[in-house]
Amino acid sequence: MNQSNTRILKIDSSARAESSMSRKLAQQLTEQLVAANPGAEVVSRDVSGGLPFVTEEWIGASYTPADQRTEAQNQALALSDSLIEELQAADTLIIAAPMYNFSVPATLKAYIDQICRAQVTFRYTEQGPVGLLENKKAYVVAVTGGTPVNSAADFVSAYMRQVLGFIGIKDVTFINADRIMVDPESILADAQQQIAAATEVAAA
Repeated sequence: MNQSNTRILKIDSSARAESSMSRKLAQQLTEQLVAANPGAEVVSRDVSGGLPFVTEEWIGASYTPADQRTEAQNQALALSDSLIEELQAADTLIIAAPMYNFSVPATLKAYIDQICRAQVTFRYTEQGPVGLLENKKAYVVAVTGGTPVNSAADFVSAYMRQVLGFIGIKDVTFINADRIMVDPESILADAQQQIAAATEVAAA
């Protein structure tokens, strides 16, 4: 990066506050990326309080051409539009993704459903779907209590890589703090080393 106008979007999703490991690691990563890119702007979004789920009205509005939507349809997509604009404006995305029952929190899934919009963040072609959010870097902070990342029971990392690639973000780095309840100190130290290595690359 190394550009003073770099914009970082940090997304937290843990239901925990002060005790959240994913929040702490995402914040450490953010601070180190800012240190490597003086003047970088950080936008933080916390989705843990919940976002509206996709509804039939939302779907109907999203597949209606913008110039043909009713006022009610525009209102149905207002939050989605805002979230997408925020994402489009970011150069770097940091997603704190703790594992809840082998997958991402429902609040994070709701966010993803709001930003995945046909003809806006992806489009279908004869060759398959094409993501429209290009030239962005993403970091996913994956924290688990006892499930190894990349194991058969891990439905966080593969899903996050798939959905980010689906909307065009293919440069994804994972900061893994898996099985944090097994050996908290060593797992945390290893995650911090991953953060240091990732920020060294970003500063290069």
